[in-house]
Amino acid sequence: MDYNFVHGCIRVLDLEKSIKFYKDALNLEISREKDFPENEFTLVYMKRPNGNFELELTYNYDREKPYTIGDGYSHFAVKVDDLEASYQKHKEAGYKVGDIKSLNEKSSGYYFLTDPDGYRIEIIQR
Repeated sequence: MDYNFVHGCIRVLDLEKSIKFYKDALNLEISREKDFPENEFTLVYMKRPNGNFELELTYNYDREKPYTIGDGYSHFAVKVDDLEASYQKHKEAGYKVGDIKSLNEKSSGYYFLTDPDGYRIEIIQR
């Protein structure tokens, strides 16, 4: 049996701020939107151009407090061709980024980028 990931979902406090972050920081585009006013929530799906996996941003109307992310080390991961250039781009944009690290001298470098809601994205050298 073959399983293909379709999307991952995160809940966001400020939908426009999150859309802007994912467009600017990771070059994602809105692939589709669904609004459910009767249930007071909106879904915005974002993905890479020509990509298959979507990130679902779930926005619940009138939410005032940020969501609790949890104390685990949960995160999404993406690969990039030029880790240093990506790191500089994110730092210059004023995003919250960790230091570039590596598990050992033989492994690829990586750093963590944090979105407006506190979700972490691991950026890994391809």
